[in-house]
Amino acid sequence: MKPDWYPAWRDEAVEQLHAKNDRLHTDFRLGSWSRYDYDLTAGKLLFSDDGGVKIVTEIQIAGSTSAKASNWLWAWANSNLPGELLSDAKLVRSFGEKNSIDELAQAYVPNAGNDLEALGWELTGTMVRICDALGAYRSPRGEGGALYLIFKSINWAS
Repeated sequence: MKPDWYPAWRDEAVEQLHAKNDRLHTDFRLGSWSRYDYDLTAGKLLFSDDGGVKIVTEIQIAGSTSAKASNWLWAWANSNLPGELLSDAKLVRSFGEKNSIDELAQAYVPNAGNDLEALGWELTGTMVRICDALGAYRSPRGEGGALYLIFKSINWAS
């Protein structure tokens, strides 16, 4: 279930996310660093090269895709994730409940379009729009899925 306005609104959210991520690539060279590390305890994603940490971000977790299950799992529904990094995902669930948007209010979203990466970016883009985040990052996982993170702040390391 979803309101008539939602598909176009979600498409706009994805376009906005692409623009935000393009700006982050230009301003902070995201996507070009040789290494990244996330610390879910500290709520940080760090980008580095051989000289050390260059970019420090504060993150929230959007959710994850699973190639095996062929679906998306919202972060708010994943008991393995630290609660401090789920507040924005919970805002998305509330938005979904308020507006009768099942894919935002239900824990799992099936990969109906048969493009798991597109599904992950669509739902992450929706979260970035709802929470007015700076952009997002996709961290590949071993089984073919990915963990999607949103940026709350981003700075050059001192």
